[in-house]
Amino acid sequence: MIDFSQFPSPCYIMEEDLLRKNLSLIRSVKEQAGVEIILAFKSFAIWRSFPIFREYIEHSTASSVYEARLALEEFGSKAHTYSPAYTEEEFPEIIRCSSHITFNSLSQFHRFYSMAAKEGISCGIRINPEYSEVETELYDPCAPGTRFGVTSDLLPDPLPKGIEGFHCHCHCESSSFELEHTLQHIEERFSCWFSRIKWLNLGGGHLMTGKDYDTDHLIALLKGLKSRYPHLRIILEPGSAFTWQTGVLTSEVVDIVESRGIKTAILNVSFTCHMPDCLEMPYQPAVRGAEMGDTGRYIYRLGGNSCLSGDYMGNWSFDHELRIGERIIFEDMIHYTMVKTTMFNGIHHPAIALWTSGGKAEIYKQFRYEDYRDRMSLREKK
Repeated sequence: MIDFSQFPSPCYIMEEDLLRKNLSLIRSVKEQAGVEIILAFKSFAIWRSFPIFREYIEHSTASSVYEARLALEEFGSKAHTYSPAYTEEEFPEIIRCSSHITFNSLSQFHRFYSMAAKEGISCGIRINPEYSEVETELYDPCAPGTRFGVTSDLLPDPLPKGIEGFHCHCHCESSSFELEHTLQHIEERFSCWFSRIKWLNLGGGHLMTGKDYDTDHLIALLKGLKSRYPHLRIILEPGSAFTWQTGVLTSEVVDIVESRGIKTAILNVSFTCHMPDCLEMPYQPAVRGAEMGDTGRYIYRLGGNSCLSGDYMGNWSFDHELRIGERIIFEDMIHYTMVKTTMFNGIHHPAIALWTSGGKAEIYKQFRYEDYRDRMSLREKK
């Protein structure tokens, strides 16, 4: 049980035991299926915790020059890097920090391949199987007109010299059965080139640590894929699966206001700043000790502390009347939260911390006024 009194408020708190539980499952899938599973920084990038990850996995995936540098300098191994577009200014640093580079288009491949090849980097191309079961278009990489990947009708035969792998990303918190359907489309459209490549990266979105995820089915799928193409190195790069249900965001009630019969508990955190997925996605976070809906005696809308009118979520039913200073805990706030937060309005940013297996609070980061100020400008040195 976390001792919240050991942490500042507000605070993102990850539990080491829950993290290790997920990492153990992921390592088991990797070993049983004979594939490689790597961490996607776009979901999680708390580098102080990387030594724990390195006990279970060896590599990570990057989507930008900064993430690639984080992989090399903090995770301790070169990145599998994919970006929708590389620039001439950044590409030398991408090369320095990467073992694999995937290009989003053939034009990008032709533009930069020779530079990567000189450094012995394995290069690939992102493919688009034109199939996805992701229902929210904002998160659907295969939506009509997508800017991601090359469709099979545009991929030349033979492949351009130097393309050693295919990368595909079609999932978002998806099941193994959605992967099964996706593989059918990938093989139907792209398997004619499989004999000429060395690796196949199936991207992220595989929620193998989710409560109802069928890992046995996933392992069987991956084993079947490897039996059909034994020369291919199979790679998965989930993000959310690593830190799914591993921690919380703690907050406090700072005021309670009422208008037209609606009671709003204003918190010392912001949905738009600190939980942006709650506004981007049709997603409601779970609140400890409360139920979503309008049934119950004590109903509150939860409001953020920014000036954005829509910075609120609701409604929640509590079993008691909320009080100023009371702690409100948002569940499952470690993946796709901190990597997307902002300092809009100059609002105090939650601290970042770990509750260790030994029952101690390890504070990774506390934010100061200078963190906000220095994002916009730096003082001239005298």
